[in-house]
Amino acid sequence: MGTKIVLSIVLIVVVVAISLTCIRVIKQSKVGIIMRLGKFQKVAETGVHFLIPFLDKMAYVIDLREIVIDFPPQPVITKDNVTMQIDTVVYYKVTDPVRYVFEIANPIAAIENLTATTLRNIIGELDLDETLTSQRYNKCKNENYPDEATDKWGIKVNRVELKNIMPPQDIQVAMEKQMRAERERREAILQAEGNKSAAILQAEGEKQSAILTAEAKKEAMVRVAEGEKESAILVAEGEAEAIRQTAIAKAQGEAEMIKRTQMATAEGLKLVFSAMKEADIDNNILALKSMEALEKMAEGKSTKLVLPSEAVNFLGTFKG
Repeated sequence: MGTKIVLSIVLIVVVVAISLTCIRVIKQSKVGIIMRLGKFQKVAETGVHFLIPFLDKMAYVIDLREIVIDFPPQPVITKDNVTMQIDTVVYYKVTDPVRYVFEIANPIAAIENLTATTLRNIIGELDLDETLTSQRYNKCKNENYPDEATDKWGIKVNRVELKNIMPPQDIQVAMEKQMRAERERREAILQAEGNKSAAILQAEGEKQSAILTAEAKKEAMVRVAEGEKESAILVAEGEAEAIRQTAIAKAQGEAEMIKRTQMATAEGLKLVFSAMKEADIDNNILALKSMEALEKMAEGKSTKLVLPSEAVNFLGTFKG
């Protein structure tokens, strides 16, 4: 009885273990290749799959995502017989898992050799300068990769990129010298252009400064001339006014003096006429003396004569 129980337990454990080994789970973006008795049975898609114990086997699990392979540098020869090393990166994906497993024994090595052969053919048509320029990338990318070779392997090469190009050491030294000379030439050109711009700016600044200085001097000279002109006008007006005032004062003084002289003369005549009248002198003599006195008064510069009333009355006696 105890032996049967032990055997039952052992049998159950074996069955469970075998069942667990027959259950396979395929993850997203992957497929499995199921072999039955050493022969291809089917492709297992994403999900859970049950295998027949001792008959079925999940021989391969293939990744369907794009795969990147960085191959080691490959020697190539340019059109002008320069040997260089080219480091490539290949992007590919599996399109047919069955062919990928059964049509090619080492697909990675096959892709590497096919890529190297294709690049040798491309680089062999280019010289060193063309290979080192950016045109090489465009040509390599646009070059039709031999899909007829990879299609039968269940592989699609999406693109091949040149990660690095390594020319020989002597050419690298020459290229470095050339690049250094080019940098020095560009630096010299930039420095010369900078000096030229600085000189132009300095000359322009000096020009503007000279123009402003000349305009300032011109403005100052104009203001000085206007000031001198106004000063001369004011001086001339002052001198003219002084002369006019002097002439007026002089004329007024002379007129006052003449007036005083005539008044004094008239007063003297008045006294003379009064005295002669009191002395009862002959009228003819009086008239004669009066005329003489009037002649002396008329010799003055004045245009007016001041006569006493006695003289006027006396002269009135000679009417008719």
